[in-house]
Amino acid sequence: MSLTEELVARVRRNIEDAGPAPGLICLEDDDYFAIRRHLLAGRPAGQDLWVFAYGSLLWNPCFAAAEERIGTVHGWHRRFSFWLTRWRGTPDRPGLMMALDRGGSCRGVLYRLSRDGEEALIDQFLMREMSANPPTNVPRWVTVRSEGETLRAITFVADRSGPAYAAPHPEEMTVEVLALAAGHLGSCADYLRSAVVQLESRCIRDTTLWRLQAKVAAYIAALPLDMPMPKSRMEISHACEG
Repeated sequence: MSLTEELVARVRRNIEDAGPAPGLICLEDDDYFAIRRHLLAGRPAGQDLWVFAYGSLLWNPCFAAAEERIGTVHGWHRRFSFWLTRWRGTPDRPGLMMALDRGGSCRGVLYRLSRDGEEALIDQFLMREMSANPPTNVPRWVTVRSEGETLRAITFVADRSGPAYAAPHPEEMTVEVLALAAGHLGSCADYLRSAVVQLESRCIRDTTLWRLQAKVAAYIAALPLDMPMPKSRMEISHACEG
């Protein structure tokens, strides 16, 4: 793997949390309750509750899983498809985060949640993944093939009409963002490395992420050691959520 911990450390920096962006409307308790109620209404009768993880839930699931297994979703693929001006980005240098976007397929991990307190587990899951109203990263049911079975699972996908949606753009732009962007929770480079490491540990190789980690590693390696972190050359006019 080209994107080593040493390279990630080169772009690590301490950034104070500036809080939500001015004017940002946040989801409230009633909103989360309505979203959870809607999700559970679509639950297949008699099926345990499954969550499909493809990104940060692989190393920080925020809930205890009763079972874990590998699964594949068709019709969706991993992509750095929404902007962040907080968490792993800032207003002057937004970061990019992964969600599932339309098309292709995705191998990831299925977590089965315990029936004990599952509503509270869903609430934790929703509050971790969503904050802005309207959100760009939205939950939905998807069909997952795993170990000869077809299961329905909850996952997060990119809403292409969402305010922070990142439309497809040249890969060089994605590489620059992932190499330079960081926020109070860490850098996009660290996020990318963690995702690849977790997938590889489960014998899942995402060819796009594998290519991106090599290009991000080369970008960081080419940065002069004796100069401050360069400003991004990009002009991002998207409306970004915090």
